Amino acid sequence: MTSAAHSYPDGSAAFPHRGLVGIAGLAPHEIMFLLDEAEQWVEFNRLPQKHNDRLAGLTIINAFFENSTRTLLSFEIAGKRHGADVVNMHVAQSSVKKGETLIDTATTLNAMHADAIVIRHGSSGAVQLIADKVDCPVLNAGDGQHEHPTQALLDALTIRSAKGAISGLTVTICGDILHSRVARSNILCLTSLGADVRVCAPPALMPAGIEAMQAKPFHDFDAALDGADVVMMLRLQLERMQGEYIPSSREYRHLFGLTQERLARAKPDALVMHPGPMNRGIEIDSDVADLAARSQITRQVEMGVAIRMACLDVLTRRARRVEGWA
Repeated sequence: MTSAAHSYPDGSAAFPHRGLVGIAGLAPHEIMFLLDEAEQWVEFNRLPQKHNDRLAGLTIINAFFENSTRTLLSFEIAGKRHGADVVNMHVAQSSVKKGETLIDTATTLNAMHADAIVIRHGSSGAVQLIADKVDCPVLNAGDGQHEHPTQALLDALTIRSAKGAISGLTVTICGDILHSRVARSNILCLTSLGADVRVCAPPALMPAGIEAMQAKPFHDFDAALDGADVVMMLRLQLERMQGEYIPSSREYRHLFGLTQERLARAKPDALVMHPGPMNRGIEIDSDVADLAARSQITRQVEMGVAIRMACLDVLTRRARRVEGWA
């Protein structure tokens, strides 16, 4: 059942937003509401029978303009476990490849009367543009270097599940901070919930003005790890890089790779996290990624389905009430 540990405004006021485009703009209690809503689905997904009819009769479109494995599959499973009709839009087979504009695509999707649209796009701001043109809730599954809100929520749920709370924890995020929408959403989410967030990267991969997001920047990974409760590693997003940002993968591993020796600088029970896909032997060694009791990487995947079930449920409640279904 949903946790009663937190109090919220009544009814739809607990999460009044029409969609979920980003963590920015969410109040701490709205984030906690989504985490608490997801708790029931964590347990539900461990049952032998994992199907309900909560979204029966609704149509969910997963419009992925960018390749994805984990996020697409997670949203598809989430929708189907709720009994929704889920349609995956593959860009390689879409009219976008024929030169259709994003606004025309949004107009086309809107004409299909979907009940929710999940969008992943390579351009920052593209999800908001589509959200402004359609009549149904839109969920951001990652847009450019902007945000990836459900990843931040599932990471927060993973941390809370393991640690009991988020407030007061020290979380170190290391890797390609500059190009990472995951880092941005996690900084916004975790600082909002009271965590002390450190970010570590080579100078060329550290965004200017990161302090304005209440994160403390480091270029020395050993210093950033000192006393950390959670260590979250990010991959180098080579596909978003133009020019040389690091001397070599070998040099990067030497300075910023998470090894057993480096992890010893964090707290003895520090969690190890990674949103995937991992580049084993570069940003994280295999013996750390697979570390029993410490690595939360597969738990993050599990929490992802629960968070996305919660978000689809919460964001379609208004439509279901209009139809008299809930």
